[in-house]
Amino acid sequence: MKTISFKLTFLLILALGLITTSCVEDDDFAIPDVTVTDPEIDGELVSISSILGTIEQNQGENFTIESNIYVEGYVISSDEGGNFFEELIIQDKPENPTAGIRISVNVNPLFTKYNFGRKVFVKLEGLTVGITNGVGAIGTVDGNRIGQIQESQAEDVILRTSETAEIVPLPVSISDFSNDLENLYVELSNVQFPRSSVLVDEPLTFAAEPEDEFDGERVLESCDSGNTTIVSTSTFSDFRFLTLPSQAGSMAGVLSRDFFDDFYIFALNTTETINFDQERCDPDLLFCDGPSGGSTTIFEEDFEVSSISNLTGWTNVNVSGGNLDYIIGSFSGDSYAQISGFNSGETDSEAWLVTPQIDLSTTVEEDLSMEIQTNFDNGNILAIFITDNFTGDPTTTEWTQLDLEIPSGPGSGFGSFEPVGPTNISCAGENVWIGFRYISTDPDATTRYHIDDLTITGN
Repeated sequence: MKTISFKLTFLLILALGLITTSCVEDDDFAIPDVTVTDPEIDGELVSISSILGTIEQNQGENFTIESNIYVEGYVISSDEGGNFFEELIIQDKPENPTAGIRISVNVNPLFTKYNFGRKVFVKLEGLTVGITNGVGAIGTVDGNRIGQIQESQAEDVILRTSETAEIVPLPVSISDFSNDLENLYVELSNVQFPRSSVLVDEPLTFAAEPEDEFDGERVLESCDSGNTTIVSTSTFSDFRFLTLPSQAGSMAGVLSRDFFDDFYIFALNTTETINFDQERCDPDLLFCDGPSGGSTTIFEEDFEVSSISNLTGWTNVNVSGGNLDYIIGSFSGDSYAQISGFNSGETDSEAWLVTPQIDLSTTVEEDLSMEIQTNFDNGNILAIFITDNFTGDPTTTEWTQLDLEIPSGPGSGFGSFEPVGPTNISCAGENVWIGFRYISTDPDATTRYHIDDLTITGN
């Protein structure tokens, strides 16, 4: 029995040795089969543009496709970084695209099969198309909504090809934003995050602030036009804890609309597409050294009047020639100066509200403060300036912008009055005027502002 046991053990060791030696000498490692066989298309091929055109003709109402048709596109979204979830965004061409569409699919993750740049065909027969969160979408019937393609049918209707193309971002500016650019992979150049977001003691993260319940929405501003948009980041993204970059530069991502279809958003696949290596383009701000503030009130305005025309010495003018201007608003017995581009019908607005002349010749250490309520926030389009030589025309006056942070507000409701300032204006001159400029060349930027309790103090 011992002899038999020894022989069996020896033979087993010998066999294992031969197997191991054979593997090492031949370098014959098992490689999984990752070959992709291009799908056979047995129906008519249509463009993304034609699908979007049909949605528009149907006035955005959902409809189910009964024809045996396919649409092709290239994947431009990636859920690898966690900023997209159970959706694919495809566009019609890898470079200079003209149309894109969202595909709602109950699969997570998607990037392992439908990676960035992958060409796919979508079998549309039996699927529903329409509008979801303001953009064109493909999915299934779910009442009045576009529902998700379920995992069990995803591979049968979203057909992967062997091609992975290099996606070249389409260069655009914030002022170019329109329906034609939705669901496209675009690049913004010469942009930056506002000073109040990054050049402070505690700069903002992408989406890890206490108020970021679902998404972090960060204002991004153009150095060329001054227009703004929103960089939207999921609170589940891998890069939510990263601090916003403080320099200026370019970034590439997907252009879309927010959940309530109130404004455009810019969504990143990864922060690797951010190239902020340029100097900032901040305006020259008034900086007065030395002490400021005091117990003497030099000027104050609480806007408790029935009409803005009843404000003595104030200038209220739309310098772009439109009808949009400041009015007196009120709520719960409190009045304030109010302005909003909502329903104005104006695509290029610049409105100014300028104080009367304020005499600072007999005081020192002056401070300016006020309260501002920001509502239905879809762009930071209010700025506050000072001058010591108002010509009566804001466009011919030499203004200096004040270092004041305009508070952000909710995108779909009213905010709260928040203190703005105080800021030191003691070096601005003996006689000054304060100007509130509301400017936007984006018809979708219509943020509503309420201004109250404007006060200058000194000694």
